[in-house]
Amino acid sequence: MDWHTWHEDYDQPGSRLAQRLPIVQARIVEALDNAGPGSLKVISMCAGQGHDILGVLTDHPRRHDVSARLVELDPRNVAVAENTARSAGLDKVEVVAADAGLFDQYKGMMPADVVLACGVFGNILDEDIQRTISGCRELCKTGGSVIWTRRRSAPDQVPQICAWFEEQGFERQWLSDASWDFGVGMHRFVGEPQPFSSRRMFTFRSK
Repeated sequence: MDWHTWHEDYDQPGSRLAQRLPIVQARIVEALDNAGPGSLKVISMCAGQGHDILGVLTDHPRRHDVSARLVELDPRNVAVAENTARSAGLDKVEVVAADAGLFDQYKGMMPADVVLACGVFGNILDEDIQRTISGCRELCKTGGSVIWTRRRSAPDQVPQICAWFEEQGFERQWLSDASWDFGVGMHRFVGEPQPFSSRRMFTFRSK
């Protein structure tokens, strides 16, 4: 899979990515709007070109409150995201070319107010999904939100992913309609952040 050309579907009306993007962005807006006053931290795993978070921060009234770290392995996507952030004057956005599956990439940003796991769960093994959800207890602050996606192809893992989140101290805030062929979820962490551990959450599988 060429993950650079994969992003071209964002510009294709009617594509799954084009349909999913405003849904994800609406959840990000909701999370930022509901966050308390002061500085905010956002983590984006496997961030790609940053369409979701950068598209929101460009015009959001709290854009200058947000420090964000986007972690993406493909250097071409990193370059696009960096250019977008700089062009929009988002000086607190950091784009890192690195393996997003490693906790070490998020040092200094934990616990975060918003954690994005979009385009991740459909490309990792089920045991890695569980490990990542458990790891969100380290990545996310109490009251913070995790926004995630997963295609609803058979077998539909969206209900199971919700159950895994809820077993780990997260409350379901929003879930996309089951009739859509993609799933978008938003879970709020109501537990206590766990101590940082230097380990691997997942290994991304390139198709």
